[in-house]
Amino acid sequence: MDPFGRKIDYLRISVTDRCNERCLYCMPEGYKGWETKPDHLTAEEIIRVARVAAGLGFRKFRLTGGEPLVRGDLLEIVRAVARVPGVDCVNLSTNGVKLAPLAQPLRDSGLRAVNVSLDALSPDVYKRVTGGDVTKVLAGIRAAVAAGFERVKLNCVLMRGVNEHELWPLVLFAAEHGLPLRLIELMPVTTTEVLTEKNFLPCGEVMQMLAQKDEMIPQPDFKLGHGPARYYVLKQTGAVIGFIGALTNQHFCDQCNKMRLTADGKVRPCLGNHLEVDLRSALRHGAGDEALKELMETALRLKPFEHQFRNQYQPGRPMTAIGG
Repeated sequence: MDPFGRKIDYLRISVTDRCNERCLYCMPEGYKGWETKPDHLTAEEIIRVARVAAGLGFRKFRLTGGEPLVRGDLLEIVRAVARVPGVDCVNLSTNGVKLAPLAQPLRDSGLRAVNVSLDALSPDVYKRVTGGDVTKVLAGIRAAVAAGFERVKLNCVLMRGVNEHELWPLVLFAAEHGLPLRLIELMPVTTTEVLTEKNFLPCGEVMQMLAQKDEMIPQPDFKLGHGPARYYVLKQTGAVIGFIGALTNQHFCDQCNKMRLTADGKVRPCLGNHLEVDLRSALRHGAGDEALKELMETALRLKPFEHQFRNQYQPGRPMTAIGG
């Protein structure tokens, strides 16, 4: 439990700050802050942290980045974390670019679910947002479905003036393939310029847009994974749509259940807060598991009741360095 009585049993582990795309909302233009390879936790260090975390009651683990699939030893990490006693599930968040050839090996290694970022179907809009090729992502999504993961979810970050016209095509795509689509409000996690009144598109406005196309039926008791999304089913299309409104939902943090481990070994109790506890130094100076446990418990005690995104938050380092 954290100081506010919330059960914290979900650890998001960033395995790299590197990425093969440059999304507008994640990586600032001209970003030069890559951690050098020795700064990243090794596979052995990540597995050890997962083992200590499981001993503290963490049951759900998600591997993130940057882009986790650019890391060559990812399959080794998945296999080992999935076998840690007490771990219920190991999931992955990816941009999908390298997913097609890796989907089945990941599933065979013990990965249970995949979230794929898909901010547009139009190749031009997708390239504008990410700098990448949407055809590779779509191939990755198809491969993930074919591999038989328990869940494949699609994530779309809402950006006014960029991808609002892509939302209905994405809803139809999600419905056609039987995949839940989560629509996520922009958060100030890269630079202050990323989130402005001009480009911010709130979930409430998107709900109104979609309601003009189809009847939205709320699913208040519906849970799909371990995140904060509020789900609706669209009556005619059958699409399952989740909304993640970190800025407009005043109760967004009430049921928070997660902490993050950055690629350079910092435990971050809250995405929207600069507090971090350094595990890497302890790992590389011979600390025992009990010392690591105490550091993680310190991070848990520091976990704030809510993020600071609505309080003129100034990001200290971009999302790609923190972990998705």
